[in-house]
Formats: sequence, C-alpha cells, structure tokens
Amino acid sequence: MRRLTVGHEVGADAVIVRAAGDVDISTVQILVEQLTEGLQLASTHPGQLLVLDLENVTYFGSAGLNAALECTEQGRAAGTTVRLVANNARVLRPLQVTNLDSVLEIHPTLEKALLPEDPEPQP
Repeated sequence: MRRLTVGHEVGADAVIVRAAGDVDISTVQILVEQLTEGLQLASTHPGQLLVLDLENVTYFGSAGLNAALECTEQGRAAGTTVRLVANNARVLRPLQVTNLDSVLEIHPTLEKALLPEDPEPQP
C-alpha cells in the first residue's frame, strides 16, 4: 500500500487537484477534503474548471470512484466543469468496469484536460 498524498494548485486555466498513492476507504477523506476545497476555488476561478489528476494513483477503489462522481455532480450543480486525468489501468479499469467512464470526463494527459471544451474526452 502506498500512502496517499493530495494537493491542489490554482493555475491560469483551472484549479488542479493532484493525487498520488492509494485511494481507498482509509485514505479517501484526504482526497474529498482537497476536492471540496478545489471546487470552492474553481467556482470563483475564471475558467470554472477543476481537474483531478490521477496519473500517479496506484490504487483506485470504490471510495475513490464515489469521490470522483460526487465531485463531478457537485461541480455540475455549481456550474463548474470537472475533468479527470487518468492514463493507467489501475485507475482506468475501475472506471470502465463501473461504466463511470461514460459519465465522467476523462483525459489521458493534464495538457488535454486543460484544453477548452475538448469535444471528445477519451478514457
């Protein structure tokens, strides 16, 4: 098990929340706290965009799936777009198995997630 670290930064185009390590029931609260703060910041950011970067996540369990979905739903309700960066099977596979890849906006790189209105997000 790899310890979870999560942080956020406010960039020119978006608020970015970066996670590294295992996201499971014992660590998800760290992610939720950063996502909540990130959504608050993104709601007043000119881009109204929150990007959850999961590139360095080594395990993404059901608690992480629920956190990403809840964040996306809260973002939609507040008028904030939420995008995920996921490019490894440890994150993509749980998203695909649960069909959340059809609900969440997933991009293979941070650069692509930051592009304005990418018409075809890809898992």
